[in-house]
Amino acid sequence: MIFKQFFDTETSTFTYLLGCEKTKQAVLIDTVDANIEQYISELNKHNLELLYTLETHLHADHITAADALRQRLGCKSVIHRDAGASCGDLKITNGVRIKVGEFDIEVLYTPGHTNGCVSYLVNDMVFTGDALLINGCGRTDFQMGDSSQLFDSIHEKIFTLPHETLVYPGHDYNGNTVSSVGKEYLTNVRIKNGVSKESFIELMSNLKLSYPLKIDVALPANKECGQLPTV
Repeated sequence: MIFKQFFDTETSTFTYLLGCEKTKQAVLIDTVDANIEQYISELNKHNLELLYTLETHLHADHITAADALRQRLGCKSVIHRDAGASCGDLKITNGVRIKVGEFDIEVLYTPGHTNGCVSYLVNDMVFTGDALLINGCGRTDFQMGDSSQLFDSIHEKIFTLPHETLVYPGHDYNGNTVSSVGKEYLTNVRIKNGVSKESFIELMSNLKLSYPLKIDVALPANKECGQLPTV
C-alpha cells in the first residue's frame, strides 16, 4: 500500500493518503483546503487516481478540500449520514466497506465528539479522527457531542481491535504521529482501561476549552463539502 501522512501546521490536522500499488486507486482522509496542491503533487508522484475524499466528521477547525478536489479530479466525497453535510456523494454508516483497489476500508461508527463521527479501519491501521487522539480524545461540548457516547465508542469499537493495530488520529498538538490501540488502552490519560464512564464524563464536562477559531467559517463551509457560502 502507498501511504502518506500530511500535517497542517496551522490547525494541527493530519491528512492521510492511501493508495493501491496495483490498481493505482487512492483515497484521502480528512483533507484541508490549504493543502490541495500538496495532495495533487503526491497523487501525481505515484500516478494515483483519487476515488474518494473521506471525512471522519464535520470539522469545526478547518475547511475540507473535498469539493475543490471533486471539481478538479472528479473524486467523490464520503461522510457519515448523520454528520449534517447534504453535499456528500456517499453517505456511510457503521459496517460499510469501501473498496479501493486491492484493499477495503471498513467504517466504524464512533460518535461522541460529534454525532456523525466515524473511524476507518484498513488492515492493521485505524484512522480515528477526533474520537481517539494520542493520549487524549476529542472534546464533546458542541455539535451534539456526548461524553457517554464517546466513552462507549472508544471502548466498544476501537479498544476491541487487536492491540497491535496502529492508531492514526485526526490531530496532534505534541509532535506525535502514530500510536497503537494497546498503548492507548493502557496509558491514555483520559480514557484508558480502568477509567470509569462517570469519571470520564466529569472530566470532559470540566475542560473549559475555548471554541475553535475557525468554527464560524468552517462549519457552514463543511456542510457544503468545503464550499464557502456566497454572499
